[in-house]
Amino acid sequence: MKFLDQAKIFVKSGNGGGGCISFRREKYIAFGGPNGGDGGRGGDVWAVASRDLNTLIDYRYKQHFKAGTGIHGMGRDRAGAAGEDVIINVPVGTQIIDADTDEVLVDMTEEGQKALLAKGGNGGWGNARFKSATNQAPRKANPGEEGEERWIWLRLKLLADAGLVGLPNAGKSTFLSTVTAATPKTADYPFTTLHPHLGVVNLGPAERFVLADLPGLIEGASEGAGLGHRFLGHVERCAAVLHLVDASTEDPAQDYQTIRKELEDYDGGIEDKPEIIVLSKADIITPERLEDVKSDMEAVCGHAPLIISSVTNQGLKPVLSAVYQHVQKRREKEEAEREKKRVAEAVKRGEMEEQKGWTP
Repeated sequence: MKFLDQAKIFVKSGNGGGGCISFRREKYIAFGGPNGGDGGRGGDVWAVASRDLNTLIDYRYKQHFKAGTGIHGMGRDRAGAAGEDVIINVPVGTQIIDADTDEVLVDMTEEGQKALLAKGGNGGWGNARFKSATNQAPRKANPGEEGEERWIWLRLKLLADAGLVGLPNAGKSTFLSTVTAATPKTADYPFTTLHPHLGVVNLGPAERFVLADLPGLIEGASEGAGLGHRFLGHVERCAAVLHLVDASTEDPAQDYQTIRKELEDYDGGIEDKPEIIVLSKADIITPERLEDVKSDMEAVCGHAPLIISSVTNQGLKPVLSAVYQHVQKRREKEEAEREKKRVAEAVKRGEMEEQKGWTP
């Protein structure tokens, strides 16, 4: 299955059904009066977040979604049926953006979250609605209200706990395949990773987190060079950034600064996230050269980097433990916020009293 993280689609809600002009005609009833029913309302277009999906590939081949039109009203006070709704299933983590204004309409971050994208038009009134003491035989009915239509962008931002960034061929895919069960493509040439990969790191029965491997950045990515900044949106939701630097290059410190500049140019808040700096491929350089590189990196970033070799499993546990500490902090913060919100909703419903500080 191909990975697709953005798609442009057209959504249109259903038009409302028209009201009916009708009069009661029965034997021996001379003045039956109006009995035209109302039209049915048009169908809505809804988006629903689902964890069963992890890509937007379904919307590459179908871009138009139109809800059903409401049925017109009929005589004998029969109202028309409502139009059929359309449900668009999207992966958890999808942002829905108005194509004309670039406004984020909704951020689908929770399983089962439901959002209304286009509301169906109301059905028109039949002539029975217009009956009054001064107008007992109205010959008037309303047409159905037109539905809404818009072009929207679906942009998927993976809900990973940590993200791998670095220059091409820095060892990100090898690291991911070593510490998780993921099987990204690995080779001895750059740009082997063309789309993000996810893997679950298992440090213990209750110590797990999701790691995302992103395609490598290069200098000038903010201007569209290489794959550009297209996939950096997947790191915006991460608790920490794992920055891999190839220790075997001519100037690893310069490589680090190149990626930091691209993260700052992206301007998505990624540069402010906790960063774990790791020197990879320590097994293919001499210990003396490794110490020199480590000193240069410490001078640039302000603290000593961690050193690993994914091939020989050297230094992996300290790196994963450092990442998990940041992940755990964010989880505790999110849990406290959810508990605070739950208590506030319970107080609002009257199910519990507001907790106040103790006073003598």
